[in-house]
Amino acid sequence: MIGYQYVVLRVVPRVDREEFVNVGVVLFAQQVDVLAVRTEVDEARLRALAPAIDLDAVHSALAAVDAVCRGDQTAGLPHPDRLGRRFGWVSAPRSTVVQPGPVHGGLTDDPLATLERLVERLVLPC
Repeated sequence: MIGYQYVVLRVVPRVDREEFVNVGVVLFAQQVDVLAVRTEVDEARLRALAPAIDLDAVHSALAAVDAVCRGDQTAGLPHPDRLGRRFGWVSAPRSTVVQPGPVHGGLTDDPLATLERLVERLVLPC
């Protein structure tokens, strides 16, 4: 079995209200060098929570997370050479519109299939 850690990415339109919508999952499995993100933005749901939300800013923030996970060195983003450091950057608490939830962990025999299951369970509408 392969140990993994993951964070759920949340859109928090107003930090003071502590309301959020889950929009993605980042999974890190050090043992097999996997750092992957999968996002799914339900724009109608976000607009119901925050009618004035800047969806371009949400998509831009999620693109930045994806770029860091892939090690993309463009646009001035951090690009540590080790996946664990990239996961550390992605999972660090921040007060922006897209925030990571707490780090969770588990065991799997297929990290990418687990990522998809987590997205289905934690992000996609019921």
